[in-house]
Amino acid sequence: MNKLKLFAVLAVGITFSFPVAAKMYKWVDDKGTTHYGETIPPEYAHKNRSELDKTGRVIDKKEVLTPEARRANEQAEAKKRADEEAALESRRHDKALINTYSNENEIDLARRRNLQQLEARVNSINSQLNTANGNLLNFQQESDALSKAGKAIPATLKDDLQESQVRVDKLKQDFDKANAEKTAMEARYDADKARYKELTGK
Repeated sequence: MNKLKLFAVLAVGITFSFPVAAKMYKWVDDKGTTHYGETIPPEYAHKNRSELDKTGRVIDKKEVLTPEARRANEQAEAKKRADEEAALESRRHDKALINTYSNENEIDLARRRNLQQLEARVNSINSQLNTANGNLLNFQQESDALSKAGKAIPATLKDDLQESQVRVDKLKQDFDKANAEKTAMEARYDADKARYKELTGK
C-alpha cells in the first residue's frame, strides 16, 4: 500500500471515528480532491455535497445549482404558477358564463347595453374634441393675423393658445382610450359568446 492510499484510508478512518451525533460531510474541491469534515469551508458552500452517517453511507445529497440553472428553475416555477393561475381563472370564467346567461341572446343583449354606454362616451368626447379644435383654430388664426400685421401677440392670447392645445391633446387621449375600451369590449363579448357555445353546445 503506497503512502497516498494509506493516507486516504487513515483519513476515512479518522472521519468515521467522530461521535455519532456529529454530522459529517463529503465534498470535492476545485482540483477534484474529495474532502471529509464536520463543516464545509465557506469557499465550497456553493459546491455539491453529501451528508454521511457514522458508517460512511450517504444519507443525504445536496446539489447546489449554478446561477444559470437557478434562474432557469425560477423561471420555470414562475411559468408553472402563471399557467396554473390562468387555468384557474379560465375555469372561474367558464362557470360565470354558465351561471350568468341562459342563452346566446342574453349575451347579445348585455353586449348592446354596455356598448351603448361606451358609444355615448365616445360621441361625447368627440363632440368636445371638435369644439376644442375649433377654439384652437380660432386662436391660431388670430395669432397668425397679428404676426402678419407685425403686431405683438398678447400674453392672454398665448395663454389661450397653450390652454387650448393642452385641452385638445387631453381630449384626443380620452377619445383614443374610449375607442380602445370599446374595441376590447366587443372582442370580449365575441369571445364569451364563442366560449358559451363550446360549453353548452348551443
